Amino acid sequence: MKTVELVSGIKSSALGFGCAPILGSVDKVKARRALDCALDCGITHLDLARSYGYGEAEEFVGKLIKTRRNQLILASKFGIQTNWKAALLRPIKPLVRVMLDNWRRQSSPEKITLKLNTTTTVADRFHDRIPLRAMQMRQSLEKSLRALNTDYLDYFFIHEPQEGLVYFDELALAADQLKKEGKIRAWGLAYFRSQEHLHKAYLPNFDILQFDNSPGSSGYDHVVSERGLRSNILFSPLSGGTQTMTPAEKLNKLFKDFPNSVVLCSMFNPQHLKSNIDLIR
Repeated sequence: MKTVELVSGIKSSALGFGCAPILGSVDKVKARRALDCALDCGITHLDLARSYGYGEAEEFVGKLIKTRRNQLILASKFGIQTNWKAALLRPIKPLVRVMLDNWRRQSSPEKITLKLNTTTTVADRFHDRIPLRAMQMRQSLEKSLRALNTDYLDYFFIHEPQEGLVYFDELALAADQLKKEGKIRAWGLAYFRSQEHLHKAYLPNFDILQFDNSPGSSGYDHVVSERGLRSNILFSPLSGGTQTMTPAEKLNKLFKDFPNSVVLCSMFNPQHLKSNIDLIR
């Protein structure tokens, strides 16, 4: 597996594993099978957040990687967390998955697209945004460390803020302190490119940026010219963009246009997973 050094001393597999669906739309058996396959095939970069799996993904991954921690690069995020409604949802998630799977098999692609857009809004009802302040940053990190059974994170991101970071200087000082304590190795901002204008003033001050990017999407060529040779983490590589390229062609283009970046994919079909890995060997 090709590796990239996004930050000095931190080498990641160029293809990263997006853990957002774990214990959300993907059950434990499927998630364990996919993660085992990914790690055995050389993927080392795992992307998580406090909110993933309605708050359960970090603990699930932490148990699975317990004996492999020193071989992996772990990234997590703070800023979005589950609320009390998520606890009510937990017992019925298996039933919801079955119902959605049955619905997808019986629905047209157009209806599925509409449903997925609606589901995003419904899922938001089970999450709250927390204040982006130093105290909340440290508290969230401690929860992630406990859940993941680790003493440190390689990357710690602010999770897709919807407004500019009013307390950026406070957060930057907190991040520096967490680095000195050995609890994080680097910090960054995870955001949607459509909201980049909110963060322009302080983007250069992060160690790493994580943003959505798919070939053919609005502004793609500009991003290539501005950041193509720089270190980035790219998510949603297959969402949106051109409809004339296959998933493999999109990934190949990203690997070519961003040779020093990590591309995140949520890969729970073993065949798709192995096909994607073969692209970057």
